[in-house]
Amino acid sequence: MVIADLYIRVSTDEQAEKGYSQRDQDERLRKYCANNNIAINKVIFEDHSAKSFNRPEWKKYLLEIRKKSHKSNLVLFTKWDRFSRNTADAYQMISLLHKNHIIPQSIEQPLDMSVPENKLMLAIYLSTPEVENDRRALNTFHGMRRAKKEGRLMGIAPYGYINRSHEDGKKYIAIKEPEGSNIAWAFSEVAKGHIPADHVRVQMNKREGASMSRSAFAKAMRNPVYCGKIQQIMDKKRKVEGPGGRVLGNERFPLRGLLICPRCGKNLTASGAKGKSKTYYYYHCHYKCGFRFDSDRLNELFELEISKLEYNPIIKDLMKEILLDNYKQFTFDIDAKRKSISKEINELNEKVANARDKYLADKLDEEDYKEVKKITKEQIEQLEQEIQHIVSESKELDIKTKIENALDSMENLANLYQQGDLQTKRTIGCLIFPQKVEFDGKNFQTPKMNIVAQCIYQYNNGLGNKKNRHKRKKSTNVGLVTSTGFKPVTF
Repeated sequence: MVIADLYIRVSTDEQAEKGYSQRDQDERLRKYCANNNIAINKVIFEDHSAKSFNRPEWKKYLLEIRKKSHKSNLVLFTKWDRFSRNTADAYQMISLLHKNHIIPQSIEQPLDMSVPENKLMLAIYLSTPEVENDRRALNTFHGMRRAKKEGRLMGIAPYGYINRSHEDGKKYIAIKEPEGSNIAWAFSEVAKGHIPADHVRVQMNKREGASMSRSAFAKAMRNPVYCGKIQQIMDKKRKVEGPGGRVLGNERFPLRGLLICPRCGKNLTASGAKGKSKTYYYYHCHYKCGFRFDSDRLNELFELEISKLEYNPIIKDLMKEILLDNYKQFTFDIDAKRKSISKEINELNEKVANARDKYLADKLDEEDYKEVKKITKEQIEQLEQEIQHIVSESKELDIKTKIENALDSMENLANLYQQGDLQTKRTIGCLIFPQKVEFDGKNFQTPKMNIVAQCIYQYNNGLGNKKNRHKRKKSTNVGLVTSTGFKPVTF
């Protein structure tokens, strides 16, 4: 009597739990066995892909058939794609089953392997599912690639967004609050480069009760969906010229991450060393270089250099006029662009009006008029959005008050630095010196300084008293004079 094992396979857990495929296969296989007087030994239920035979239940079945006590001489399945979707693996498995005196057979695609021509049909039955898999995978790949080119996101929306669908079924992502404002704030803070990214993450989590992990935050900062252009600041492996440090440290080391070693050019770190009676604190390089300097003394010298940025009312008025001129030039370009767009909108409205007149005078078909109106309306809406964007970016500001407040702060910059907390000191240092500062034990040197601070240094070092220069004359082309403290240097 023929004894058979029934092999029932579906591709996913969801089909196994919610679908009817397994029950349908089981019913058809049992009916076939009853009609052909075949005894059933074992029923194998599999919910795994057929791309390979690395399937949990099938591996257990192979262990059983190698036992001499195994009684079955036939393994049945509904179709050959239930058996395998990989031609090479299928032939190897068929050979293995034959060695163990078991014949694999499909009840809907039966083949008598004693007939040579049926081997050709077997090749077709086995290769067809594999071709379908490969074609489906290729179509999926090209579809995802096209979707990405069109700006559509594939998968779950990142933090700050949520998956949505239009009425026609087309999917998109929309901003989700307060997460959206949270991540926007985080991008703004990280882009400044004043504090480490992980410190920004901790503050962001406190803002609205978020709980983003360190790894998830690092991925978000580099996710092109946000179009955040701060990768150079985030990438710690890349040498960054900006002063932003990786670790804030404590209040004793406000310059950590801002200073570079005069000997080897690497970043200086800071730490304390225990002595016999007290702890000594230093800014220092790595042990192979050996450069170090007392942190308290270096902090004092740096504060002394900051104090050189104080200026008198004459230069304050001069800088105020220069900044106002620059702002007027900037807003002039925006106004010109806004006027150009407004003119284009008026021309499009006239085009619609002319088309309407022609339509009423029976000189233009109704279909053509509707087409002209539709296209022109879309163009007008797009231009109106551009104007709204320009207006939102250039809202009327009390620019004079803002400039005066900023210059007033510069007058008390030394006190603000001395009395500020760690983050305030680092912010001031990074704003004044956008690139790192070298300290050789006596002097500070930097390849680039904030233009406003540079002007103050030049004036305080005698530029304002030179001949053929007027204190009240406006000019943005200030001559370059090195100060006695910070010196421009080429590395």
